[in-house]
Amino acid sequence: MLILVLNCGGSSVKYQLVEMPDERVLARGSVERIGKVDGELKLETFRGAQKDAGSGTGGWKLSRVLPVADHGAAILLALEALADPEHGVIESFSEIDAVGHRVVHGGEKCTGSVLITDEVVAVLREFFDLAPLHNPPNVEGIEVCQRLMPDTPMVAVFDSSLHQTVPPYAYTYAIPYRYYEQYRVRRYGFHGITFRYMTQRAAEFLGRPLEELKIVNLMLGSGTTACAFKEGRSIDVSTGLTPTEGLVQSTRCGDIDPLVVTYLMRKEGIDPDRMDQILNKESGWLGISGVSNDLREVFAAAEAGNARAQLAIDTFVYRTKKYVGAYAAAMGGIDVLVFSGGVGERSPVIRERICDGLEFLGIYLDKTANQSPEPEKRISRADSPVEVLVIPTNEEIVIARDTYSIVRGLQAGER
Repeated sequence: MLILVLNCGGSSVKYQLVEMPDERVLARGSVERIGKVDGELKLETFRGAQKDAGSGTGGWKLSRVLPVADHGAAILLALEALADPEHGVIESFSEIDAVGHRVVHGGEKCTGSVLITDEVVAVLREFFDLAPLHNPPNVEGIEVCQRLMPDTPMVAVFDSSLHQTVPPYAYTYAIPYRYYEQYRVRRYGFHGITFRYMTQRAAEFLGRPLEELKIVNLMLGSGTTACAFKEGRSIDVSTGLTPTEGLVQSTRCGDIDPLVVTYLMRKEGIDPDRMDQILNKESGWLGISGVSNDLREVFAAAEAGNARAQLAIDTFVYRTKKYVGAYAAAMGGIDVLVFSGGVGERSPVIRERICDGLEFLGIYLDKTANQSPEPEKRISRADSPVEVLVIPTNEEIVIARDTYSIVRGLQAGER
């Protein structure tokens, strides 16, 4: 079964074509800078995947700069690249058996991966206000694919569904309970697809049953989330009603006194939409540093003596370290600390600074291993009571697995 995995963001579309159940990636790529005249299409195919593989050709890479008007144009470009007559991996769109879509917010109505129907799309629209950076482009991607491939089954895999196991005392906000009853205002949590992969892979790496491990997961990218995982399930998560709560992120503020929001709104005459933009797009390490939402650029500025850039890094590290301690306390201990995401996987400095001072929890970092170029690795000392791992995330394979399972079940039912 050929499954197209799509991750539609606000200004980009990432895609991957996977042959299931062998989990063989035939091609992957992205379309960046949607809505710009200098958009970029990228495609990478892999050895043996091309239609002309019998001729002995290897993998192939494409990068083109061109106008990309909207998500519809972006997805069409991706599909045309996959079906390119010379270098593509399929003859036509009709060879794609199913499409798996990453969707950020499904609330309490979507507690697991589901076959996409009109009713499911309507539910996703209900959460536009809670995930304004993600759910609208997620839905747009679904609707574009439905127009281009009307007979192809599609599956939604949710970032929020893993955290439905979080107990009520951990997801309930201490505001009048009627707001939960009327509007379902509560902690939902995100990055669940990544946490599913991280925890399972960590258990495999260590050769231990997942159900026996107390794991603190740190998904550190431009978006950041911490998760406490105990006895095979999520029991707490740093992101909340929206992805904005929790750790300091690239452009999101993370934890903040809620009255800061109303105070600034009154002081500056800011309406809710403008305040949303400030908290989601102008805060985080961008807001503190005034330099960039790219942490590499913030590091460069700090090394050049920029005090605010250094403050942004210090704040990010400190807030993350606090969550490690808090979640160890919540679980009654910690067996494994896992780093993932662009920053978590590629920044030994951030990993070292987060672990520094956590020896009282049993976390002892092997600084040589931490500097190793190996993508997946153990970076704790041999005598460390707590295992510290770096696990590169693979959301796409989780989405492909769920999509395959649901569509295969659908096909079996039809027979």
